[in-house]
Amino acid sequence: MDRRRFIQQAGAGVVVVAFGGSLYGCGAKEPEEAADEPAMHEMRADGRPRVPPGQGPLRRLRDMPAAPAEGDPKPANFRLQIHGAVRKPIELDYEGLLKLPRTEQASDVHCVTGWSLLGAEWTGVKLTELAELVGVKDRARYVIFEAAHGYTANVPLGEALTPFGLVAYRHRGDPLATANGAPVRALVPDLYFWKSAKWLTGIRFSEVDEPGYWEVRGYNNHADPWKEERYA
Repeated sequence: MDRRRFIQQAGAGVVVVAFGGSLYGCGAKEPEEAADEPAMHEMRADGRPRVPPGQGPLRRLRDMPAAPAEGDPKPANFRLQIHGAVRKPIELDYEGLLKLPRTEQASDVHCVTGWSLLGAEWTGVKLTELAELVGVKDRARYVIFEAAHGYTANVPLGEALTPFGLVAYRHRGDPLATANGAPVRALVPDLYFWKSAKWLTGIRFSEVDEPGYWEVRGYNNHADPWKEERYA
């Protein structure tokens, strides 16, 4: 669809994208999914409201199917390339990823269509751990998440390598659902959730910014939920 109509529909909470000849969407929250309102008044340690402007909390992570654009959910077929501006590029299979130090954390996530999941439980490997493993070069400034079917999402290096940046393989103690990126997805909780690429296949450290799939289609290049950086 043309860019103007794309952004109009996105602003209405209907996000669709052509991928391999099919359409898929993130969707606005349904009333029966809404969480209790008291969370709307909680504050974060950094002084910002826990729920960003224009967001409403849900009780569970929404399924965001994208068939047939989704990646291969089989752990046996998983390969993760960590490359770019690094001293020791590597490829990890699923078992290799599980052998790395494991982190369990609760992180809020915020979808650009207006829903948030608070205290979402994730298990995975910290992005800082992977950065140390490959030896990121000083000239690196961005992380480019690479995923199935050529999808990419760009994140400034400092925001990817916070204590909460994760390569996640479990949610609420269970393996990720296919619709939510199985077997592995990225997690950058303080940016809109589209930056946390599903069906992850690569992490590339880059010297230059490379706007990703959504960013070249009218979405904000940075995606800070508290500034409501939804659209370019």
